[in-house]
Amino acid sequence: MTIPTELIGSLPRSPELLTAMAAFEAGRLDGAKLAAIQEQAVCDTIETLEAIGSPVVTDGEQSKHSFLTYPVEGLSNLSADGVVIPFADGHQRQLPGLASGPFRYKTHADEYLRAARRHAKVPVKQAVVAPSALSLLYPAAGITGYSREQFLEDLVNEAETDIRGCLDAGAHVVQLDFEEARLSLKLDPSGGLLDHFIALNLRVLSRFTPAEHARIGVYTGPGADQDSTHSLDVDYLGLLPKLLQLTVGNFYLQLAGEGDPDRVLRVIADHLPGHARVFIGVTDPIDPRVETPQEVRDRVLAAARHLPVDRLGTCDDAGFAPFADDQSTSRETAFAKIRARVEGTALAATALNS
Repeated sequence: MTIPTELIGSLPRSPELLTAMAAFEAGRLDGAKLAAIQEQAVCDTIETLEAIGSPVVTDGEQSKHSFLTYPVEGLSNLSADGVVIPFADGHQRQLPGLASGPFRYKTHADEYLRAARRHAKVPVKQAVVAPSALSLLYPAAGITGYSREQFLEDLVNEAETDIRGCLDAGAHVVQLDFEEARLSLKLDPSGGLLDHFIALNLRVLSRFTPAEHARIGVYTGPGADQDSTHSLDVDYLGLLPKLLQLTVGNFYLQLAGEGDPDRVLRVIADHLPGHARVFIGVTDPIDPRVETPQEVRDRVLAAARHLPVDRLGTCDDAGFAPFADDQSTSRETAFAKIRARVEGTALAATALNS
């Protein structure tokens, strides 16, 4: 028996890539040269992941400014006064707002996937932003002539296209990044916002078959940007029973950074759907210390006391650089943590087979 292991998605960008992205934004570098530098960064990332034994790879989101805004970058109908996401250390991220309709994606994720698959020798996973996150772009005051209901219908159509395009392009798994799930309970402790998010994501997922659901996953965590979180102080147990109702084949759940992982694992075991696998976080991108393979092994063995091994996988707690300018973790540290995850997961599988 083997235990599958996957990264969540993003990896730190090199200084050279960040310099090129800044030069392009300032008009000092043309698009063709930037694209060549981005493609080389994707190639280097995939080659390194394969060299350290990662059985599934991503492009490290090297060509994205963020996991959250890739579909809308460059749209002309956005404003700069969208929802603000505060982090525990005091820094903030701000989403754009939608200024007028209709809502359409400018970029779909299959473009990134197709570029990555040109360089990969192993299966490629593709992360996409959850429609629930993009629903925050619609302003509270509304848009004249473009109702919220029409916006949501357009959003659902675009999200379906995003996922389906990646499935059709050969993604190993399409992962919906639903990081705002835990944050929603901070913004609205009544759970109403979370219920809305869950319902919207289910609305998109209902357009796929059970066979397609098996190749779709959902990731959630408390945020991991510049070594800070936005909702780690929110009780995980208020989220998990509702999250695990989503009709997907894989759940990717932050766990290494939790203070009482056994408590969380008991809830997962009680609510995990019979068709699904859960990938538990065994490395923490926010912790600057590189976990040892033995620590990873022990975290997997602890999880196996609660969950059937044939429905268990491992992942990192989060992406290592969900926003391109996040340089809080070096590429060297990120790859070292991934190697520890891969090796530690193999050690756990060996121990469980003995």
